Amino acid sequence: MNGVVLLVFAIICFLAAYFGYSRWLEKKWGVDPKAQTPAYALEDGEDYTPEPAFVVFSHQFSSITGAGPVTGPIIAAMFGWVPAFLWILFGGIFFGAVHDFGAMYASVKNEGKSIGLIIEKYIGKVGKQLFLLFCWLFSLLVIAAFGDIVATTFNGLTPDVAQSVNNANASAASISMLFIVAAVIVGLIMKRVHLSGWKMHVFGIVVLLITLAIGMSFPIFADKSTWLLIVFAYLFLASVMPMWLLMAPRDFLSTYMLLGMIIAAVLGLVMQNPTIELNAFNGFAIADANGNMNYLFPILFITVACGAVSGFHSLVSSGTSSKQVKNEKDMRPISYGSMMCECVLAVVALVVAGAVAKNGQLPEGTPFQIFSGSVAGFLANFGLPITVAQAFMTMCVSALALTSLDSVARIGRMSLQEFFMNTEGETTGIAKLLTNKYVATIVTLAAGFVLALGGYNSVWPLFGSANQLLAAMVMIAVAVYMKTAKKSGVMFYIPMAIMLAVTFTALGISLYRLVAKMMSATQFLITIPAEAQAGQFVLLSDGLQLVFALLLLGLGIMVAVKCLKALFAVDTKEKVKDVAPEVK
Repeated sequence: MNGVVLLVFAIICFLAAYFGYSRWLEKKWGVDPKAQTPAYALEDGEDYTPEPAFVVFSHQFSSITGAGPVTGPIIAAMFGWVPAFLWILFGGIFFGAVHDFGAMYASVKNEGKSIGLIIEKYIGKVGKQLFLLFCWLFSLLVIAAFGDIVATTFNGLTPDVAQSVNNANASAASISMLFIVAAVIVGLIMKRVHLSGWKMHVFGIVVLLITLAIGMSFPIFADKSTWLLIVFAYLFLASVMPMWLLMAPRDFLSTYMLLGMIIAAVLGLVMQNPTIELNAFNGFAIADANGNMNYLFPILFITVACGAVSGFHSLVSSGTSSKQVKNEKDMRPISYGSMMCECVLAVVALVVAGAVAKNGQLPEGTPFQIFSGSVAGFLANFGLPITVAQAFMTMCVSALALTSLDSVARIGRMSLQEFFMNTEGETTGIAKLLTNKYVATIVTLAAGFVLALGGYNSVWPLFGSANQLLAAMVMIAVAVYMKTAKKSGVMFYIPMAIMLAVTFTALGISLYRLVAKMMSATQFLITIPAEAQAGQFVLLSDGLQLVFALLLLGLGIMVAVKCLKALFAVDTKEKVKDVAPEVK
């Protein structure tokens, strides 16, 4: 299969969905361009701050475009490129983008409230508490996994890696630190000088190029442990500082770089005009390196997460982006549009991996290494020095994780605050302490840091299942709101049913394997299936996964039951009593 043909076909489908299906959704839900948005009604200079559409798009796109759209499709290619491609196509258009748009729409129509508080308003307090606890645990998984990824990417002192790669890592680290400083400066400038149109874009690109040039010229060399501490210190600042001062301008700058990476990869593919060397389909069951059998259902649908549908996106749509929307008509390009861009990246990653495959199989290396190395080679074809291309791609890869990481740190902090906040906004004792944004941030980051010490691989297996289960719960909650508000919610029914089936099956398989592994280690079982025997039970990683899997499965079932009861109940009158105030 020709890679360019496949990519062009996907882009045409995504454009058709954006200009067709998303406009139909907009019409069905009743977007009102004259309505006052929460960004104006509740403006506080912290979270509620009206921003230009492109600035909010930048935050949304940078935050949701994490490691998933590169990692997921490449891993899912073990089943062949056809299943992965079809799921990105249909999942992105009919599942993920609808989920993101719906979450933002429901939040903007409800004073910018998070999904947790929307659940309380329309479903009940118990549902809200369960959902917020699930969100907080999920946030810890993301913080741990992405924190470890970023620290590893920044590590410039790995002795068993070629010096040029070490320089690329150190340069990426230097650029990232400069990005943080530049973001604060840009935030202050844009607060005083309201740039718009071409001036805003020229300003952003110039700052980006200066930062890249300085960072590549002065790399910072430090080991992984040091970078892990620095990353978590940055997350503390990102969680407590006003959106307009750090996160919004940082995402604004990152968007140009990430879009540049996508454009460079597309142009590189066009120049190379590669043939996809991966097998079209490898079967419904594939064994991994540990001997575990991976079944197309449900593994495909939780592996390709962010590139098709991701519950994390709803936390961004309702937790931060909805509080910055200036006009309701901006919601569609910000939410549905950013998801379509992410889907393009997912297809690009799949095609890039397929182009460098040998004998139908992927080359050795992590998905990030396969993707960044290949695209760096494409950039070298344009005459860019390979060392510069490698540093740029390493920076892009780290930005994919870091821009999601700072958002989820803030969202995790807010979830913990909302969990302990009562209906009147008055708290006492330990609850009062934990609703303080500084304390809530420290608790959240401390828990995430402990998980990160176990390494990226110890928490990633649960990330996909928890992420997709979160998406299913959010779609049910938004459907309840739509029903109560007399809006059409039929577009959520099939996606939420499929994702519930996928995630509960995946969590069940994970629990079975972990329990069997533990029983094998303690010799409680005599006969154990071969696929459950792979590897030794490690308390720090496997034990942690077991605890989290049990918690996530239990909470997921309880939240889903609560939401489904509300969705299919006869009485759908709006529940407006006992609603906790929004965390600021």
